[in-house]
Amino acid sequence: MTTQLWSVGLVLLGICIGAFGPILLKKGASKLNRNIFKQLKNHKLQFGITLYVTSAAVFIPALRGGELSVLYPLVSLSYVLVSLLSIKFLGEKMSTLKWISILFIMLGVSLIGLGS
Repeated sequence: MTTQLWSVGLVLLGICIGAFGPILLKKGASKLNRNIFKQLKNHKLQFGITLYVTSAAVFIPALRGGELSVLYPLVSLSYVLVSLLSIKFLGEKMSTLKWISILFIMLGVSLIGLGS
């Protein structure tokens, strides 16, 4: 089975949707407590979870159009996107080692794509 372009597109869409999930979970975690009823009003936490679920829902149909060994490594690009979004939305700093690590992730995904 060859991996179809629409399948790769769906995975990339899922990555973009899902990458905002951890950002919102981090923001919602600041209001985290043991009172379950207060958590029902923690909209950032709820939306972060919703984005994760939506991302998985987008990823599932993509599996029909391609090889899992090609599509699933693409999901590691979410680490790259989350790192960039954490700089923008959370004010986090990236060390040189983190940037090098991101380059290795991108290189690895590229090599897997070339090998298929």
